[in-house]
Amino acid sequence: MTVGGMSADLTLVLGGARSGKSRYAEGLVTALGGPRVYIATSQVWDAEMAERVAKHRDDRGPDWTTVEEPRDLTGVLRAYAAEGSGVLVDCLTLWLTNLMMAEADVAAESAALVELLPTLPGRVVLVSNEVGMGIVPDNALARRFRDHAGRLHQSIAAVAPRVVLTVAGLPMFVKGTPV
Repeated sequence: MTVGGMSADLTLVLGGARSGKSRYAEGLVTALGGPRVYIATSQVWDAEMAERVAKHRDDRGPDWTTVEEPRDLTGVLRAYAAEGSGVLVDCLTLWLTNLMMAEADVAAESAALVELLPTLPGRVVLVSNEVGMGIVPDNALARRFRDHAGRLHQSIAAVAPRVVLTVAGLPMFVKGTPV
């Protein structure tokens, strides 16, 4: 359902590394009580990453359907978002990294995602790393990544009724009110 051009149940959760953003986002989806889908955008490149993915999957438990999709985020959201269910995307910054590494058209992919989000049924929670609060990166690739992330976050925040920044495990409501 959309309200005034915004998805009625769309939340963007931002934060730094280990800020508690994923745990908070999982709680939003779990609180809904319906089916839960976890869209993982990470790619496993080494043994350490494989261990992280396995731990996260074990921590979530069997009540979650996990879909691993590093690039086709709009396609998988269309397939899994449904009334009465919750979808968690973790995370947008890994998705951007995957697009950049594949030399995809990041601006076009981002625009397609932002256009789709307000049309999705059910609860959709997007997790992303806030990367624009530090120093200016020292290389062109990192600066392009930071710029893509900043633009994507601004575009999603414009269509989302709720934006939450997590700091030290605490949610700070930037836009909207708690669910």
